Amino acid sequence: MSADLHSENQYLKRQLRAYLTQARENEKKFLRFHSITLKLLAAPDLAGLIDIIFNEYRREAKLDTLTLTLVDPRYEIRRTLTHAGLDYNNMPGLIFVNKSAELRKYLSGKTTPQLDMFQKDHDDFFFPDEDRKPASVAILPLMRNKRRMGTLNLGSYAENRFVQGSATDFFQQFSSILTVCIENALNKERIKQMGLLDPLTSVHNRRYFDQRLVEEVDRAARNQKPLSCLFLDIDHFKQFNDEYGHLIGDRVLQEVARILKSQMRVSDVMARYGGEEFAVLLTNTDARLAGNIAERIRFSIAEQVHELGDGVKANITVSVGCDTIHPERNQDARALGKNLVNNADTALYQAKDAGRNQVAAFKRKAVKLKQQVG
Repeated sequence: MSADLHSENQYLKRQLRAYLTQARENEKKFLRFHSITLKLLAAPDLAGLIDIIFNEYRREAKLDTLTLTLVDPRYEIRRTLTHAGLDYNNMPGLIFVNKSAELRKYLSGKTTPQLDMFQKDHDDFFFPDEDRKPASVAILPLMRNKRRMGTLNLGSYAENRFVQGSATDFFQQFSSILTVCIENALNKERIKQMGLLDPLTSVHNRRYFDQRLVEEVDRAARNQKPLSCLFLDIDHFKQFNDEYGHLIGDRVLQEVARILKSQMRVSDVMARYGGEEFAVLLTNTDARLAGNIAERIRFSIAEQVHELGDGVKANITVSVGCDTIHPERNQDARALGKNLVNNADTALYQAKDAGRNQVAAFKRKAVKLKQQVG
């Protein structure tokens, strides 16, 4: 064999080995992609989906940094995460914007993946809390029916990891799958909420409250934080129905629910408990703060004349009962929660008996210890 043929043969062998190595790497990437796609599609809820993105996908894709931007104009996603026990404020990789226009200006109107070197004036928005900024980035718009739902933002410390025009088809496919997964997770939450909402006032119902009560007692015990309950009742509610009819009575309920919602924090749990009664769980709230919140609610309802439609204007007042617990680990959360609500209900009737339109805190009886003589 001539030297030239030998040299060409060696070159072809090296080329073949390189192609085989690249093929094996591509096969591994495909298997990783297929595996993570199946996990995303099987995510039980939105919280689980986000956990897969930030942990499993970041690990499998060997990313140095990853953030997720979501458009959430009605706080629906944030509320859902809070209900799942996640504090989105302590998730630095999760970025919320209230309008899709906030994203459009950083994407320059583009709807396809953008791979390039990190540009501070542009990409700081997508990686705001990183101590070390990535050298190259891939910004994947999450589009559904021409609507921007957010972006998945991938970062690497290697300058050549994300290059313009490289693997854009792959990223486009992945962003499409992820967008569908997010939309499906949100739809699941909406369907779940349909059975847990009071149709008249559009606030949660007693079934939802009872479910969350046990969860919040458990969480308060784990975090060693107080949990307070407010029980509210609309004063003289029967008179609204008797004097103006049930339509106006319904509007009274809707007006009180509206004001209550405006006073609540995202982490609080509020429900129409039944009839003209509402119940509220105030997380990480001691007795003093709970009393202040209850008084603020009472005042905000009583201070104004409410327009109820059909020319009817009326004063509305509520009576409020409060109780607070400091649960400990290994206690019966269901029994503690039931006792908390019963005590707040008892305090409510104390407020009613004292003349209505006021706040009363549950009074625990002092326990005297008998002194042993010996």
